[in-house]
Amino acid sequence: MDLRSVFVLGLLLVCCTPNLFASANVVFKVKHKFGAGERNLAALKAHDDRRHGRSLAAVDLPLGGNGSPTDTALYYTKIGIGTPSKDYYMQVDTGSDIMWVNCAGCDKCPTKSNLGVELSLYDPKGSTTGTLLTCDQDFCIETFNPRSCKVGAVCAYGVTYGDGSSSVGYFVKDNILLDRASGNLQTTPMNGSIAFGCGARQSGQLDSSTQALDGILGFGQANSSMISQLALDGKVSKMFAHCLDGTNGGGIFAIGQLVQPKLKSTPLVPNQAHYNIILKSVKMGRDDLQLPSDIFDADTGTSMVIDSGTTLAYLADELYNPLITKVLAAQPDLKLHTVDQQFKCFQFTKNVDDGFPAITFGFENSLSLTVYPREYLFQIRDDVWCIGWQSSGISKDGKELNLLGDMVLSSKLFLYDLENQTIGWTEYNCSSSVKVKDVQTGAEYLIEAHDLSSACSLKTGLLTLTLLLVLAFLHIHI
Repeated sequence: MDLRSVFVLGLLLVCCTPNLFASANVVFKVKHKFGAGERNLAALKAHDDRRHGRSLAAVDLPLGGNGSPTDTALYYTKIGIGTPSKDYYMQVDTGSDIMWVNCAGCDKCPTKSNLGVELSLYDPKGSTTGTLLTCDQDFCIETFNPRSCKVGAVCAYGVTYGDGSSSVGYFVKDNILLDRASGNLQTTPMNGSIAFGCGARQSGQLDSSTQALDGILGFGQANSSMISQLALDGKVSKMFAHCLDGTNGGGIFAIGQLVQPKLKSTPLVPNQAHYNIILKSVKMGRDDLQLPSDIFDADTGTSMVIDSGTTLAYLADELYNPLITKVLAAQPDLKLHTVDQQFKCFQFTKNVDDGFPAITFGFENSLSLTVYPREYLFQIRDDVWCIGWQSSGISKDGKELNLLGDMVLSSKLFLYDLENQTIGWTEYNCSSSVKVKDVQTGAEYLIEAHDLSSACSLKTGLLTLTLLLVLAFLHIHI
């Protein structure tokens, strides 16, 4: 019979150095790329610019792949790969699909990182469970449909990003180490097996030691992603949730059936490389934001990307310009100045929530998302605030981009239900807890976020997010 159980990968957002993690709940550590002392505006914007250059450009998959790998998210984690299991630092990204790791013999793979982590090269020959995938195997054929294939040849991948960076290599299959939730805040280790890329050569930004890590762990919805493979094997529900708390330093990232809290949802736009939903309206305070009807039809709406890997929020000019005008109209006497040649900043001594309007985006199914001034305005020094909304301009394919990043997504619980093709959310205390369900027994496990930031200084190390990854595993019929 089918036996279902729930698995947890625990992640905590803390600001301590790695040797301080001793809690039994710390299983899957996701660290923020930017330390508190180096999280400046130029670095954040440069990260987003590189990301958009990759994620929005046409993806060069010479083998006919249907994935659209992007630049990595702001967070990275340490996971175990192979038998015996070895640790690798992987960038976690909800906007990309393929998981790949730099491999032994790689040309121009970084060997050191300024993030303070020790990089390693994965060697499939050094793992008793590692195997090469060939181009005539089902994974390669169904996922990438190679144009030509000699029997026994490796299943190759090649990606060229919009900023000129590239990654090429071949696919392998091996175990990854996961932790099973065996009760409230109790876990036991378990392996899952997936196909992932073995990086043979990197170029551009990918061969730099700046913010270098061992690879990328994609949480996209293509068949090549980790969650899709585990779901296809009948081991995991194809749904996940995240709740990132940038204020208090806590977070939850759950894969599996979320039972509490209940969330309203809106449909995903079908056949898209990213998580797109339909924006139907915008309110500034209590007033509707007037938008040109020729480019914004209230009946059909316009596409909006949800991307936890982007720091700020980006709007097409037809939406950005009237929105910024309305924001600034709330304080007509402000004196704007430009910081880092791109950010609109000003001095303001009062409470920003009292001085500026909340912005509410309305989506299909009457689901709304409210962004408060304290979220879209950020303080760079005493009484000096900058506007987080950015103009996206026109992407390389000629399309306008509307994208909501971490600035908007923080302090909200998001559920990506890929089985029913919906996204839902609610405002939430991300340092609290959620409940997940063991489908086999019906038991509900309380999963708490943890915050160790009060125990150490923000200057002692990288901001570390430990997200609780709850995987609902389904054991195959025996």
